Amino acid sequence: MRVWKFGDDVDTDAIIPGRFLTIYDPAELAKHAFEGTRDEFAKEVQDGDIVVGGTNFGCGSSREHAPLALLGAGVKVVVAKSFARIFYRNAVNTGLLPLVFAGADAIRDGDAVTVDIAGGYIEVGRDRFPIEPVPGFMKEIVDAGGLVAYAKDLDEVKTCSTE
Repeated sequence: MRVWKFGDDVDTDAIIPGRFLTIYDPAELAKHAFEGTRDEFAKEVQDGDIVVGGTNFGCGSSREHAPLALLGAGVKVVVAKSFARIFYRNAVNTGLLPLVFAGADAIRDGDAVTVDIAGGYIEVGRDRFPIEPVPGFMKEIVDAGGLVAYAKDLDEVKTCSTE
């Protein structure tokens, strides 16, 4: 996975500018991800790349478009020292995994990294760094593709078990 490194206080307007909020398709949103902030991102990002930020990643407006744009670009994981609370919840709710990693400064733009959720670490080169554990229910929501898909799966399980 290639790292796209960003600094502190990356707001949702930097992730997806407000003029694109009439778009709801993640693949279309991805074409404009980080437009005006880092224009090469949308053209060069590849499936499985990760975004790494500093503190307060995703601050600003409470829009689901930001994590949807990243998902549409093939980003499945965002790593940061800390997240704005609403971005964190929107990420989980849409199926994007936010990982808190206090050592995000150890990761540089363009690094190849391995993220091992089950093992609880990020590997950068030969170094392994622990990440905060991901609660099981949160991982289930992300694995289901977001909160709506997770709830639908639960409903189907309940329906099947009562028939």
